[in-house]
This record gives sequence, structure tokens and C-alpha cells, in this order.
Amino acid sequence: MSSDIAKKVRANPKFAELVRTRDSLSLKLTIATLVLYYGYILLIAFDPKFLGMKIGAGVMTLGMPVGLVVIILSFVIVGIYVKKANANFDQLTRQIVEETK
Repeated sequence: MSSDIAKKVRANPKFAELVRTRDSLSLKLTIATLVLYYGYILLIAFDPKFLGMKIGAGVMTLGMPVGLVVIILSFVIVGIYVKKANANFDQLTRQIVEETK
């Protein structure tokens, strides 16, 4: 019986739309995250003096706020996915479940 349900779900055009849009968004956000993190790491590797510059009263280096921005942007990226999932993906999933009952 579960095989029949799986076939119905895979045949549903909304399922194909869900998979396509979810995969597309996931790929874009994954690339953004990787560019963000690896960009920071490459900056540390190839220009450590830039991130080592003192800012303010000379107590803190530029690397600290830049690292904090990397972490904050990571949370923003997760928030984008969660918002999109709650708004669109969950709705499509409910529609698919209802149509396969």
C-alpha cells in the first residue's frame, strides 16, 4: 500500500514543483553560505594583516566584527529558508497529502 501512495505522490505535479523549488532554494543558500564562510577563511589566510588592524581605541581588531557579521548572516540565511519553508513548502506539502488520501 505504501508503494501506491509513493507512486501517487511522485506523479503529482505539485510534488515535482515542491522538489524543484526546494532544491533550487537550498542550492542558492548553500552557495551563499559557502561563499560567506570560505571568503572569510580565505581573507584570514591571504590577508591576515587586514583583519588584524586595530579599530576603535585599539582594543579590538577588524577580524572580530567581520566574524560576527559572518555568524549573523548565517542566521539570516537560515531564517530565509525557514520563512520560505513555512510559507510555501509546508503549504504545498499539505496539498500533496490531501490529494493523495
